[in-house]
Amino acid sequence: MSQDSPAPHAPHRAPPHALPRALPDAPPPAPPRADRTRDARLTETAAEELIHGICFKTGPPRLLGAELEWLVLDAERPGQPLPHERLAAAHDAARALPLRSRVTVEPGGQLELSSAPAASLTECVNGLQADLTAVRGALRTQGLVLAGLGQDPRRPYRRMLTSSPRYAAMEAYFDRTGPAGRAMMCATASVQVCVDAGQEEPGPLGHGRRWRLAHLVGAVLVAAFANSPGGVGPYAGWRCSRQGIWSDLDTRRTLAPPLDAEPRAAWTRQVLDTEVMCLRSEGDGPWTAPRGLTFRDWLRTGGPRPVTVEDLHYHLTTLFPPVRPRGHLELRMIDAQPGDDGWLVPVAVVHALFDDPEAAETAYRVAKALADTHGPQPAPRNPLWRSAARHGLADPELRAAAKACFRAAAGALPRLGASAHVRDTVAEFTDRYVRRGRCPADDPPPYRPTGGEALA
Repeated sequence: MSQDSPAPHAPHRAPPHALPRALPDAPPPAPPRADRTRDARLTETAAEELIHGICFKTGPPRLLGAELEWLVLDAERPGQPLPHERLAAAHDAARALPLRSRVTVEPGGQLELSSAPAASLTECVNGLQADLTAVRGALRTQGLVLAGLGQDPRRPYRRMLTSSPRYAAMEAYFDRTGPAGRAMMCATASVQVCVDAGQEEPGPLGHGRRWRLAHLVGAVLVAAFANSPGGVGPYAGWRCSRQGIWSDLDTRRTLAPPLDAEPRAAWTRQVLDTEVMCLRSEGDGPWTAPRGLTFRDWLRTGGPRPVTVEDLHYHLTTLFPPVRPRGHLELRMIDAQPGDDGWLVPVAVVHALFDDPEAAETAYRVAKALADTHGPQPAPRNPLWRSAARHGLADPELRAAAKACFRAAAGALPRLGASAHVRDTVAEFTDRYVRRGRCPADDPPPYRPTGGEALA
């Protein structure tokens, strides 16, 4: 969920339809027909056209990307909160490395690696593995390790990036509705997988089908990869407390748009009818916005100041649905995974279920049948997604769906050229968790907090 991203250090030229470098929340480029002047004033019609142009870049699926968020821990005392100075030194050490991936920092000090767009699963995995090896080595010299856990049990929540006006505004905005915002910013970590939007034409690889598949199979992914067990508090007993936190952030900002509408039109309405989080200021003052002001309201009234193209691009980075269209599709519902290579399992499984036509058809059929029994409410607040977060694969329906999806993915991986290591790692995860109706959250906790409260 990195927010303040400078330009890529290693530009990658991709086809016009394909996903860009997996840069979380960096404002996407304007489409060719849009006004290229970033500070040009916007009308409502121009805003709708701009969103239509940037949300789904269609074409044959070709590229894959992943964004890996990690907690940074003391190797000897993992339950002890780290001083900000020590975290900053770790971030500096990672940034100094000659990596292909992009390094960014979350508000609580979580470290994120965002891959370059890869033309194959092998290229994506090999690039991230090499970069992770380098980062782990640099941190090891400082007595630090990376931990894959969806929710950090250490307290209190401490925002490290205190000088960022964006994060200050975000914190103030989310504080209106409770503690979930600070928990999300400072104590959560995920594996986000990015796949191309798909073809304009209908079919298993069409963008409409892939958009629906992402939301339907998303609950299965939440359950299978749940790795943020809840302790005390509102998410006590949940397998995926991180999903509970995200769903409780905002009444609209984290919701999926209705799936019965055309994807571009539905997403455009969602963008324009969501409240503005903040208005950026050129000076030193806080970034604030009138409470209840939607982006559509702002366009129509022209106040507190006229809306620019850049304001729309920025607004898009403040929306956090479980699947975010950014030209490509960004799947945001998967917890960070344990172990050195645990992260590659969701990357491989998502790639297989989306980019292999046979596996995609199986996943769609299985997930649609499951979702049809739980009503039309949008993710992540419908009963299916809530059950996935609470129970993981202990839910018998989700367990059966996960078994079918992982079986389809296993069959697809050889066709997609996956290495023996990737296939074996996915098989080990399937045997350890999916076939037994378990998820990583069912394992004993990797560490317990010291000097703070238990996980809420």
